[in-house]
Amino acid sequence: MVYSQVPVFPKRPEPDAATAAGWIAHQGGRFTLTLPRAEIGQNITTALKQIACAELGADWDAVDVDFHDTAMARVKATVGSESMMLFAEPLAQACAALRDAMAEGRETGEVTVLARPVAELRALQKGGLIGASPQIAQGLDIVTGKPLYAADIARTGTLFGRVLRAPASVEVASRPQRWNASAAQALPGFVAIVEETGPAIGKAQGLGIVASTPDALNQITEALDVEWQVDGSPDRADVMAAIDIDTRLDQGALPHIANDGSPEDGSWDVNLRIDIPLAAHGSIEPRAAVAEWQGDALTIWTGTQDAFYVRDVLSDTFGVQEVVVQTMRVGGAFGGRVIATVELEAAALARAVKTPVKVQWTRAQEFALGYHRPPASHRIKARLAEGRVTDWDHGQVSSHIFFTSAVAPKWMQRATDTLIGDDGVARGMAAPYVQGRARATYDVKRLPVHTAAWRGLGAGPNALAIECAMDEAARVAGVDPLEFRLNHIDDTLLTGVLQRVAEIADWGTPPRPEKGLRKGRGIACGVYKNTSYAAVVADVRVEEDGWTKVEKLWCAHDCGLAVNPDQVRAQCEGNLAWSIGMILTDDLPLKDGFVAAEVFADAPIPRQSDVPDMVIDLVDSPRPPQGAGETAMVAGPAAIANAIRAATGMRMERLPLRQEDLAV
Repeated sequence: MVYSQVPVFPKRPEPDAATAAGWIAHQGGRFTLTLPRAEIGQNITTALKQIACAELGADWDAVDVDFHDTAMARVKATVGSESMMLFAEPLAQACAALRDAMAEGRETGEVTVLARPVAELRALQKGGLIGASPQIAQGLDIVTGKPLYAADIARTGTLFGRVLRAPASVEVASRPQRWNASAAQALPGFVAIVEETGPAIGKAQGLGIVASTPDALNQITEALDVEWQVDGSPDRADVMAAIDIDTRLDQGALPHIANDGSPEDGSWDVNLRIDIPLAAHGSIEPRAAVAEWQGDALTIWTGTQDAFYVRDVLSDTFGVQEVVVQTMRVGGAFGGRVIATVELEAAALARAVKTPVKVQWTRAQEFALGYHRPPASHRIKARLAEGRVTDWDHGQVSSHIFFTSAVAPKWMQRATDTLIGDDGVARGMAAPYVQGRARATYDVKRLPVHTAAWRGLGAGPNALAIECAMDEAARVAGVDPLEFRLNHIDDTLLTGVLQRVAEIADWGTPPRPEKGLRKGRGIACGVYKNTSYAAVVADVRVEEDGWTKVEKLWCAHDCGLAVNPDQVRAQCEGNLAWSIGMILTDDLPLKDGFVAAEVFADAPIPRQSDVPDMVIDLVDSPRPPQGAGETAMVAGPAAIANAIRAATGMRMERLPLRQEDLAV
């Protein structure tokens, strides 16, 4: 079957109070909140339930929460740390209107929402449930194994499927050539081999198998012994060479502008290069979907960040109009569950065998077929006069985020590369400092492995490069890194978190030295999407053999009104754990453009033993709720890198830092 080469474009309407009226209902003495966001572990279920209960004046146990499906009015994808920032007020407006209607004696019918001043909304004023941390919604269900995740769904007659693809770059055309069907058919649990498995992932066409048990899938895979036709080798198989910033700068100016200043030519006081590799999302739950056809009507149960986009892709792919996507809780997403992948596979297999089919990717498939954080190669130059930055030039080469090759074909990327660049790559490249003549430019390269959104998009890597360069500039100026940053900030909110983290960490008192250990303290700060602020201090120790341990982290965070402080702190803690990974562990190995990792040991994430004590201080802010899910990524990695620099005297240009590189 031939599928369209024109991708489906996501539609992401802004939420409003009128739409929010469909999220809250009352019947039989109980309220039902249909969650307009995907629950991806950020516990938005709890926070929006707090908004509803506070505005309705309802008891906690009187409000039930359901995950949404695509039968409701379209809502935008759960991305960008926008859930509280964009959805809290519309929900509060709808709940206030429902409360008033009930007070007037109305028991049935639709409620018209007339927006009222924010100051009149109970749910956006601190007090009672707002600013409290009640029991986590669904917390007990999670630990007692209730069916919350896609893989928990068990429809009558459900079979289990998998789509096999070649162990090769998804950017190289590949297809199954021959396989041992008779050997597979002889195995217990075998049901079917399916050749029509839906659209390719990249250029990798698949071969489907269906079994009566999950365990049989591995045996059938081995027995099939598929031989694959792979059409050549990928371009740019060495991805770090493909994005080498110095090689690219030798070819001329970078085409896309994130900050349009004009630094003067001349010698530079700071000239820093930092290379950041590919990294996986590392979600604990491999993605899964259950598909069921009834005639030409399709229902999908899946953990996705954008159910409506998945619905649109399924409808377009299979040429059917009756498609319902039921969202389920997701065991970690971090930007990695936005497009349609496993849902297409499950639908194709279920259509072939005419019974419900569950598909759950293996860990190896997550690495090989998912998209990842793009690598980036940065060069930052700075010139100083009288202790201040007068000229700043930041260039980087990376790969696509918004216009991901996981969806966008080459012809479309060529157009976007020429005309507009990629704002996901550029996010956070404009430094949050007064730096005189400051320029930030970038280029993007299509790579043999798919890249796209990863927690914070480009903000984490970009802020890491900026904050390391600012630390080096402070050394050149002979000024304390905290004071140097404060001297370059004209944003009172950024100044506030920086001063606060210095206070709680007792910045002026460095770690006590110990024999045989090198100890250091680092600081960094940043702004996420011009709305949320974070500053971090890190203490590290580096042993003589180069083994490095982050000993303590302090974080000051300003995300406006914290509806649920415990969950905001949890988001900060998660960001800081990811920060440790970015500096010490994150690296996704490739072989000939194919992701070679199969298990977590091949692409490790920080373990519990790697995570130190953390002190999270939330600024008491009069602002409405802002984003919290990605903010600390703009400060955590650089604080750790700067602490290692302080401990060792070495500024590593390549991440992750290797033990042997830090040995003495």
